[in-house]
Amino acid sequence: MKIKEEQLTKIKDQQEKLNELIHNIGLLESQKHGLLHEIAKVNVDIEEYKQELEKEYGAININLEDGVKRAVNEQ
Repeated sequence: MKIKEEQLTKIKDQQEKLNELIHNIGLLESQKHGLLHEIAKVNVDIEEYKQELEKEYGAININLEDGVKRAVNEQ
């Protein structure tokens, strides 16, 4: 004995929606993975440039609004 056609249709529609959502999650996870690698690269670039600036100015804090630099131990 078979189930009704409309019941089978509903089951197929639900399964299709589930598969689509699982696929989309996979795409998002892949994008997330790529973005995490980009973040790591930017952090490396930041640290490298920070070292360049420290060679020139010593250990400093820089106000990002106006570029004023202060020694790390200044309050």
